[in-house]
Amino acid sequence: MRNVTAPAEPTPRHGRRDWPVWAVPGLVTLVVTLGGIGHAQPWRDELATWSAATRPVPDLVRLAGTIDAATGPYYLLMHGWTALSGTSPAALRLPSALAMAGAAALTARLGARLAGPRAGLLAGLFLAVLPATSRYGQEARPYAPAALFAVLATLLLVGALGRPTWRRWTGYALAVAALGLLHLIALTLLAAHALVVLLVALRGPTAAGLEPPPDPAGPGGRRGLLWRWPVAVLPAVVLVAPLVLEARGQRGRQLDWVRLVRVDDLAALPGGLAQSGVVGGVLVGLAALGAARLGRRALLPGAAVLLPVLLLFVAGTAVPLWVTRYLFFTVPFACLLAGAALAGVRLGPALAVVTLAGLLGLPDQAALRRTHEWPRTAPVDYAGVARIVADHEQPGDAVVYSPRHSWLFPDLGLAYHLGARRPRDVLVVRDQRQRADLWAAECDRPAECLAGVDRVWLVVTGRRADPLAAVPGAKGHALRDAFTVRQVWPRPGLTVALLTR
Repeated sequence: MRNVTAPAEPTPRHGRRDWPVWAVPGLVTLVVTLGGIGHAQPWRDELATWSAATRPVPDLVRLAGTIDAATGPYYLLMHGWTALSGTSPAALRLPSALAMAGAAALTARLGARLAGPRAGLLAGLFLAVLPATSRYGQEARPYAPAALFAVLATLLLVGALGRPTWRRWTGYALAVAALGLLHLIALTLLAAHALVVLLVALRGPTAAGLEPPPDPAGPGGRRGLLWRWPVAVLPAVVLVAPLVLEARGQRGRQLDWVRLVRVDDLAALPGGLAQSGVVGGVLVGLAALGAARLGRRALLPGAAVLLPVLLLFVAGTAVPLWVTRYLFFTVPFACLLAGAALAGVRLGPALAVVTLAGLLGLPDQAALRRTHEWPRTAPVDYAGVARIVADHEQPGDAVVYSPRHSWLFPDLGLAYHLGARRPRDVLVVRDQRQRADLWAAECDRPAECLAGVDRVWLVVTGRRADPLAAVPGAKGHALRDAFTVRQVWPRPGLTVALLTR
């Protein structure tokens, strides 16, 4: 028997009159992501972006040879951006907000192409109201740009499969190369692309859920895809291969905080990706309904969600790689399926469901504008520590951090908020730029380095009733032998103490 599925909306052949389908979600997303974009202080990952992006280009290249090679191209992009815009929280995050708006617009266009204009519009609007859209659209990290190029590459692939001209394949090749340079994990999307290309080449567009082209090619022309697609992907492979090799050697330092994946991590994935448990559940439910409604047309967006998740999960059982936010680039495709489900009802009720999803996510929207830390109940108040030091600092003061090699980057937090006004980092013998690293190197004989200092600002991670007692090793002995605690100020995630000789 022939498989019968509910017919999807007819896909338009021409898109000039359909600009509201993509423009409205793009504008809504831009408004949402710009709202309160500078409220949350930069968190630790954004501090790493700031530290890297504000270095000279030769220092950036040296940094990539030590740590964070996979993020090096993004840092280079942000280096140029910060030179023009500055380094305020809003300025650092604006490229991500623009990228997220573009991702929503392109999601709507891809949805219109695969499932009809109404499905595309609803897909873009659903993406706009997700808490995760605000989260990564307001973060100076490469996740929003990666989502943009993931959708763009997929849209260009659909176009190239419909009309396989060299210009279309060139555009696809450039988008895939940009995707890989911005986010290596996002190249798992190519598994979905390969599946669709193979089906189109061997069985025709309808087998892959795509519309037949206006001038259909014969089997010989279709089978040409079996070499055209690998050729289009080759530039990305050549460009990212050095990054992969460099990042592989850095994995022990870069991901030492990540554990091997467990089955229960899959259950937590929807809430983590949506940045809201309840909204993530709604998204999964609607995506499943949309896949059932679209039938074969769900192959491309469904594979774009499932295959990257499956590949990263399998890899994560052997190598610590499973980090939920690495898979954010799959969310627009899940929203496309959700849009297809909502397109099965009238526009008014469908928009009401999108609005309800937005309302359900409001607590998370408000929370992420207070802090980008996860969980939201564990913020790190770098700005609060900086204000305390600035209000009580005296000439000749020094600052000491413990632990120095912490992923919380307390030294970068103080440097970001105080700049040249921060106390002298008395124990540093080689700073981050000199080491081509994210951490500075301290002197081996801290007692000698502290000689001549009468007041020390001690910044330790966590809440400590006795911060001086929490400093380990020779540094702790030197501080306790020569200084006493004059006053302690606990702040979320950090404790600052003033020590006097």
